[in-house]
Amino acid sequence: MARACSPAPTPRAARRHRRPVMALLDLLGRRWAMRVLWELREERRSFRGLREACGGLSPAVLNARLRELRDARLVDLADGEGYGLSPLGLELLDRFLPLVAWADRWAKAPSKRLGDP
Repeated sequence: MARACSPAPTPRAARRHRRPVMALLDLLGRRWAMRVLWELREERRSFRGLREACGGLSPAVLNARLRELRDARLVDLADGEGYGLSPLGLELLDRFLPLVAWADRWAKAPSKRLGDP
């Protein structure tokens, strides 16, 4: 039996929420949401092109994520041009780029196991 997901937070839901950042994190934490945004960072893509860029995720999941990201005004769809980041989506990406740089440094740092001096 398929697991029911709660509806994606919308900007309106975020305004009702005491902490809109939590609504945003809920949306971005959904399966494939960040990957979809990441793959749209440099160019618009058709549905098929976006699906291939994301490693062939199922059409149903991609449709669901695109619907949620469009409802949240992070992604738009231009006739003949495909999906792309909206102005809000571009602003969000700008906010995430420092986190990407930090994650790269973190991944290269020597790991320390629990209990090591």
